[in-house]
Amino acid sequence: METDRLSLASREGRVVLWEIAGKNRYNRRSRHGRRASKGWALNESSKSKRCFSEAQRRVLGGRVLDIGAGSDPVTPDAVVFDLPQGDANRITAYEPASFDCVYSSHCLEHMHDPAATLANWWSLVRPGGALFLIVPDEDLYEQGVFPSRFNADHKSTFTIGKKKSWSPRSFNVFDLCASLPGARIESLCVNDVGYDRGIAFHGPVQRGLLKRLRRFYESLRKRRLIAARPQFERQTASAFVRDQTAGEAMAQIEAIVRKT
Repeated sequence: METDRLSLASREGRVVLWEIAGKNRYNRRSRHGRRASKGWALNESSKSKRCFSEAQRRVLGGRVLDIGAGSDPVTPDAVVFDLPQGDANRITAYEPASFDCVYSSHCLEHMHDPAATLANWWSLVRPGGALFLIVPDEDLYEQGVFPSRFNADHKSTFTIGKKKSWSPRSFNVFDLCASLPGARIESLCVNDVGYDRGIAFHGPVQRGLLKRLRRFYESLRKRRLIAARPQFERQTASAFVRDQTAGEAMAQIEAIVRKT
């Protein structure tokens, strides 16, 4: 893929990297990583769908394959591929170029070889069709620690636009997508809607008195004995690392790649 120019824009809590001119859930998971809803905790796909742009919604037309869908396919008539259908590391159940859109949300990080797996998924996309990929952002989700402290089954981490990563298993989503044959990247963005960077902490947590104090505060908050203290939470972030995606927050990279 040849790219003439890239621009970076920020809007509504989302940083978007657009190609301008290309010439070419808390408690349960499916095997392939999609969170299942329980109570107030939405799964990642449901949260994503609520803030899809019109351009993203238009991609989800025609025959759609949802890899790692569990019981929550991205569209009502999407073809579901999850544990009962086989191994998502290499899908052989369908003919090549048989889908208008291949969609996968929070599944690629559970695969053994993301580059090989993505190439396999890409082979299922028809010419003119699209791959719609969503993966966790390593800085927002793993927050400087790998293996992931929030999901031990994550086999890789993902980023965009960094020359060097702290993660020994980091993959640049732009490079992964650009390496696909006949690929034209239509959009690539970090979606951090609802994410509070002020209480995030990058790296291993501190031990000792500060950590015990933060745990005591969290126990009081859980029992609703005190109100939230945002300033205190920011000051003690190094002692208590939170998976903000367990609630309403987003911490993910979203990519749409068109097959020419």
